[in-house]
Amino acid sequence: MYDKLFQYQPINEQEETDLLAIKQFLKRNPDILERSNLVAHMTTSAFIMNEEMDHVLFIYHNIYDSWGWVGGHNDGDSDCLHVAIKEAKEETGLEEIRPFDDEILGVDVILVTNHQKNGKYVPDHLHLNVTYLLIADMEHEVKIKPDENSGVRWFSIEEVFDYVDEERMKPLYRKLIEQARKRKK
Repeated sequence: MYDKLFQYQPINEQEETDLLAIKQFLKRNPDILERSNLVAHMTTSAFIMNEEMDHVLFIYHNIYDSWGWVGGHNDGDSDCLHVAIKEAKEETGLEEIRPFDDEILGVDVILVTNHQKNGKYVPDHLHLNVTYLLIADMEHEVKIKPDENSGVRWFSIEEVFDYVDEERMKPLYRKLIEQARKRKK
């Protein structure tokens, strides 16, 4: 994982700054892959699109009360692509999903505000996040994961932002869509 992270070429100032923050945090915190670090820890997201890259598969997050990407905590797993695929399958019910390639699609530091999860308080913290582009067939059956989401749905790129209620995530999703389409070319 660290090789891919250290080789990643940021696409803008936000990614340059966030990548530097992740690298600095990594050097000082050997427990970066574990949730036991209450300040910040690694997470991996999957940006799932169809082959034509004109639709995105989002879930309705119970905690964030919004439609968004899938992903999760690394929980000790340094293979971020493995985490992205595992989380995508778990959170969407898809059995067949593949990486577009093995390159990181985006790097972001994301503030997670305090909340309750499984009846336990989770303080404000940072997700040091890498994202991978995954491809799935829109015809395959999807299923909710009731403990995390209450909806799984394909959205056209034109309509998806009408459903995302987390304003701070919209620029991030736009960046990922733009990057995915560049990769396809």
